[in-house]
Amino acid sequence: MNKPNLEPGEVVVTREAIGRRMPMLAAEITASLDGNVDGLVIMPVLTGALVFAADLIRCFPQRLRIDLIAARSYGAGTHSQGPKLEGGVPVGVKDRHVLIVDDILDSGRTIQFLRQCVLDSGARSVRACVLLRKQLPQALATPCEFVGFEVPDLFVAGYGLDYDGWFRNLPDVVALRPGGQAHNIVR
Repeated sequence: MNKPNLEPGEVVVTREAIGRRMPMLAAEITASLDGNVDGLVIMPVLTGALVFAADLIRCFPQRLRIDLIAARSYGAGTHSQGPKLEGGVPVGVKDRHVLIVDDILDSGRTIQFLRQCVLDSGARSVRACVLLRKQLPQALATPCEFVGFEVPDLFVAGYGLDYDGWFRNLPDVVALRPGGQAHNIVR
């Protein structure tokens, strides 16, 4: 078994902070659609946004659809290689409001790429929601309607985010470092 060369370090966003933020994000999304969420297509980006999307969708009392989309930006490293769509845009987005749900916004390329792919498939509107947005010029310049948390430029994992497939199961978002010691940043 190969062990990753990075280990969980400081806690960047706690599970408690995430839990408090989910109902607020759902309310912001609902308000942006003038309360008409009925029939909204939630499109989590696999695999990193799965945990986030699962918690978020439980905060919507209205009827909605979930269509998964797969895109990869990272290989085994810590730097984005650019987005690649795997399997295409799910059918059934034509004339629908779509909310792309992703784990992290850093370069902005994945959100921009997926937004265009979904629009090209005939969606009525496309909004984006991310759990984390890094404080980087390109991330801040990328249109994203809903942001869970602003975070420093750290390589993070946990709560669905990974490092080469590792650490998705951690309940908090943590910075990855050689070694590591826990310190809370967002409570």
